[in-house]
Amino acid sequence: MPNALRRYVRTVDAVNHAVGRVVMYGIFVIMAVLLWSSISKTFFLPASWTLETAQFLMVAYFLLGGGHTLRRGAHVRMDLLYGAWSPRTCERVDAVTILFLIFYLCILLYGGVSSTLYAIEYGERSYSAWRPYMAPIKIVMTAAILLTLLQAVAQFLKHLAALRGEPLEEADDG
Repeated sequence: MPNALRRYVRTVDAVNHAVGRVVMYGIFVIMAVLLWSSISKTFFLPASWTLETAQFLMVAYFLLGGGHTLRRGAHVRMDLLYGAWSPRTCERVDAVTILFLIFYLCILLYGGVSSTLYAIEYGERSYSAWRPYMAPIKIVMTAAILLTLLQAVAQFLKHLAALRGEPLEEADDG
Protein backbone atom coordinates (compact mmCIF):
# COMPACT_ATOMS: atom_id res chain seq x y z
CA MET A 1 0.00 0.00 0.00
CA PRO A 2 1.55 3.37 -1.00
CA ASN A 3 2.59 5.70 1.80
CA ALA A 4 0.15 8.40 0.63
CA LEU A 5 -2.79 6.02 1.12
CA ARG A 6 -1.46 4.94 4.51
CA ARG A 7 -1.19 8.61 5.51
CA TYR A 8 -4.73 9.25 4.24
CA VAL A 9 -6.12 6.38 6.33
CA ARG A 10 -4.21 7.49 9.46
CA THR A 11 -5.33 11.10 9.03
CA VAL A 12 -9.00 10.28 8.44
CA ASP A 13 -8.95 7.83 11.36
CA ALA A 14 -7.42 10.47 13.63
CA VAL A 15 -9.88 13.19 12.58
CA ASN A 16 -12.93 10.97 13.02
CA HIS A 17 -11.61 9.70 16.34
CA ALA A 18 -11.15 13.27 17.60
CA VAL A 19 -14.57 14.40 16.33
CA GLY A 20 -16.22 11.34 17.86
CA ARG A 21 -14.56 11.89 21.23
CA VAL A 22 -15.70 15.53 21.35
CA VAL A 23 -19.21 14.88 20.04
CA MET A 24 -19.91 12.06 22.49
CA TYR A 25 -20.13 14.68 25.26
CA GLY A 26 -22.90 16.38 23.30
CA ILE A 27 -25.40 14.10 25.01
CA PHE A 28 -24.92 16.19 28.15
CA VAL A 29 -25.77 19.36 26.21
CA ILE A 30 -28.91 17.71 24.85
CA MET A 31 -29.86 16.61 28.36
CA ALA A 32 -29.33 20.14 29.68
CA VAL A 33 -31.56 21.62 26.97
CA LEU A 34 -34.29 19.07 27.65
CA LEU A 35 -33.99 19.62 31.42
CA TRP A 36 -34.37 23.36 30.89
CA SER A 37 -37.39 22.65 28.70
CA SER A 38 -39.03 20.68 31.50
CA ILE A 39 -38.19 23.28 34.14
CA SER A 40 -39.39 26.19 32.03
CA LYS A 41 -42.67 24.45 31.22
CA THR A 42 -43.26 23.67 34.89
CA PHE A 43 -42.21 26.89 36.59
CA PHE A 44 -41.98 29.62 33.93
CA LEU A 45 -43.24 30.35 30.47
CA PRO A 46 -42.35 27.51 28.09
CA ALA A 47 -39.24 28.26 26.05
CA SER A 48 -40.02 28.07 22.34
CA TRP A 49 -36.48 27.16 21.36
CA THR A 50 -35.82 24.07 23.46
CA LEU A 51 -37.45 21.29 21.44
CA GLU A 52 -36.01 22.37 18.12
CA THR A 53 -32.59 22.98 19.64
CA ALA A 54 -32.63 19.48 21.12
CA GLN A 55 -33.59 18.08 17.72
CA PHE A 56 -30.76 19.95 15.97
CA LEU A 57 -28.28 18.82 18.62
CA MET A 58 -29.43 15.22 18.27
CA VAL A 59 -29.00 15.34 14.50
CA ALA A 60 -25.48 16.73 14.92
CA TYR A 61 -24.70 14.14 17.62
CA PHE A 62 -25.96 11.26 15.49
CA LEU A 63 -24.37 12.29 12.19
CA LEU A 64 -21.02 13.51 13.52
CA GLY A 65 -20.60 10.19 15.29
CA GLY A 66 -21.06 8.27 12.04
CA GLY A 67 -17.43 8.32 10.90
CA HIS A 68 -16.18 7.40 14.38
CA THR A 69 -18.66 4.53 14.61
CA LEU A 70 -17.69 3.25 11.15
CA ARG A 71 -14.01 3.47 12.08
CA ARG A 72 -14.56 1.36 15.19
CA GLY A 73 -16.73 -1.18 13.34
CA ALA A 74 -19.56 -0.52 15.79
CA HIS A 75 -22.45 -0.29 13.33
CA VAL A 76 -25.09 -2.98 13.50
CA ARG A 77 -24.11 -6.07 11.57
CA MET A 78 -26.12 -9.20 10.87
CA ASP A 79 -23.97 -12.01 12.24
CA LEU A 80 -26.16 -14.86 11.03
CA LEU A 81 -23.81 -15.56 8.12
CA TYR A 82 -20.97 -13.14 8.84
CA GLY A 83 -19.99 -14.82 12.10
CA ALA A 84 -19.37 -18.17 10.41
CA TRP A 85 -17.18 -16.81 7.61
CA SER A 86 -13.41 -16.81 7.59
CA PRO A 87 -11.66 -13.46 8.17
CA ARG A 88 -10.65 -13.35 4.49
CA THR A 89 -14.25 -13.87 3.34
CA CYS A 90 -15.38 -11.15 5.74
CA GLU A 91 -12.79 -8.78 4.25
CA ARG A 92 -13.98 -9.58 0.72
CA VAL A 93 -17.63 -9.03 1.60
CA ASP A 94 -16.80 -5.83 3.49
CA ALA A 95 -14.72 -4.52 0.58
CA VAL A 96 -17.66 -4.97 -1.78
CA THR A 97 -20.47 -3.81 0.50
CA ILE A 98 -18.64 -0.66 1.54
CA LEU A 99 -18.77 0.43 -2.10
CA PHE A 100 -22.57 0.60 -1.75
CA LEU A 101 -22.13 2.77 1.35
CA ILE A 102 -19.72 5.05 -0.51
CA PHE A 103 -22.22 5.41 -3.36
CA TYR A 104 -25.03 6.20 -0.89
CA LEU A 105 -22.89 8.75 0.96
CA CYS A 106 -21.96 10.44 -2.34
CA ILE A 107 -25.67 10.88 -3.12
CA LEU A 108 -26.29 12.20 0.42
CA LEU A 109 -23.35 14.60 0.12
CA TYR A 110 -24.62 15.93 -3.21
CA GLY A 111 -28.06 16.57 -1.70
CA GLY A 112 -26.53 18.01 1.48
CA VAL A 113 -24.35 20.49 -0.40
CA SER A 114 -27.29 21.52 -2.60
CA SER A 115 -29.59 21.98 0.39
CA THR A 116 -26.94 23.86 2.38
CA LEU A 117 -26.23 26.26 -0.48
CA TYR A 118 -29.97 26.90 -0.83
CA ALA A 119 -30.30 27.56 2.92
CA ILE A 120 -27.38 30.00 2.85
CA GLU A 121 -28.43 31.80 -0.33
CA TYR A 122 -32.08 32.30 0.62
CA GLY A 123 -31.76 32.54 4.40
CA GLU A 124 -33.97 29.48 4.87
CA ARG A 125 -35.71 29.31 8.24
CA SER A 126 -37.64 26.64 10.06
CA TYR A 127 -41.44 26.78 9.98
CA SER A 128 -41.73 26.69 13.78
CA ALA A 129 -42.66 29.60 16.02
CA TRP A 130 -38.99 30.08 16.91
CA ARG A 131 -37.94 30.20 13.21
CA PRO A 132 -34.19 29.49 13.47
CA TYR A 133 -31.99 29.69 10.42
CA MET A 134 -31.45 26.27 8.86
CA ALA A 135 -27.97 26.90 7.41
CA PRO A 136 -25.98 26.06 10.58
CA ILE A 137 -27.48 22.61 11.05
CA LYS A 138 -27.29 21.91 7.32
CA ILE A 139 -23.59 22.84 7.33
CA VAL A 140 -23.01 20.46 10.25
CA MET A 141 -24.99 17.71 8.50
CA THR A 142 -23.01 18.12 5.27
CA ALA A 143 -19.68 18.13 7.12
CA ALA A 144 -20.72 14.98 9.00
CA ILE A 145 -21.67 13.21 5.78
CA LEU A 146 -18.31 14.21 4.29
CA LEU A 147 -16.44 12.85 7.33
CA THR A 148 -18.37 9.58 7.11
CA LEU A 149 -17.65 9.35 3.38
CA LEU A 150 -13.93 9.92 3.96
CA GLN A 151 -13.99 7.22 6.65
CA ALA A 152 -15.81 4.81 4.33
CA VAL A 153 -13.08 5.29 1.73
CA ALA A 154 -10.46 4.71 4.44
CA GLN A 155 -12.26 1.52 5.50
CA PHE A 156 -12.32 0.36 1.87
CA LEU A 157 -8.55 0.91 1.67
CA LYS A 158 -8.09 -1.05 4.91
CA HIS A 159 -10.07 -3.97 3.47
CA LEU A 160 -8.01 -3.90 0.26
CA ALA A 161 -4.76 -3.81 2.22
CA ALA A 162 -5.89 -6.76 4.36
CA LEU A 163 -6.82 -8.72 1.24
CA ARG A 164 -3.36 -8.01 -0.20
CA GLY A 165 -1.80 -9.40 2.97
CA GLU A 166 -0.49 -6.08 4.27
CA PRO A 167 -3.09 -4.96 6.83
CA LEU A 168 -2.94 -1.36 8.00
CA GLU A 169 -2.34 -0.96 11.70
CA GLU A 170 -5.32 0.24 13.70
CA ALA A 171 -4.90 3.32 15.87
CA ASP A 172 -5.40 2.92 19.60
CA ASP A 173 -8.84 4.12 20.70
CA GLY A 174 -7.42 5.19 24.08
